[in-house]
Amino acid sequence: MTSSEILLHPVRLRIVQAFLGDRALTTTQLAAELDDVPAGSLYRHVALLADAGILRVAAERRVRGSIERTYILAQAAASIGPAELATMTPEQHSRAFLAFTAGLLADFDRYLAAGTPDLVRDGVGYHVNAMWLTDAEFLEFARDLTTVFLPRLANGPAEGRKRRVIANVILPAPEKPAG
Repeated sequence: MTSSEILLHPVRLRIVQAFLGDRALTTTQLAAELDDVPAGSLYRHVALLADAGILRVAAERRVRGSIERTYILAQAAASIGPAELATMTPEQHSRAFLAFTAGLLADFDRYLAAGTPDLVRDGVGYHVNAMWLTDAEFLEFARDLTTVFLPRLANGPAEGRKRRVIANVILPAPEKPAG
């Protein structure tokens, strides 16, 4: 199974997203967060992600005669590499992007259903912007984003911090046909 086939399944994508932000979770904690996923299904998906090296066992402890594992995300394994991206067909890219956007939509729906949403207070936003950039300017922009993101990705849980999920999509605008 390819990385894209493993990662872009709707339930496995939610599992991976639950671990973002350097979180360590047991399957019991994960089940509490993904309470709409049947336990048997959740355990199968966690096992598949662990077998693929996407989740790693960070700790084990004995609980009432069984072993409880705490998992962490192997960040490098939790992405589709450039070589695999280059071999994907347009249809596979379309399915991958559909899984990505469906996951965002489901996360947003869960946010709205979780209580009284206050997008301003919670810092929720969704925007589309356009920029005119040469390839060199775009590379500089991508480096600037990395400069902004990297130090904050190293933040761990702490008093006053909320876990926030930030999703990026960068697309070239369609070009006009010649003529």
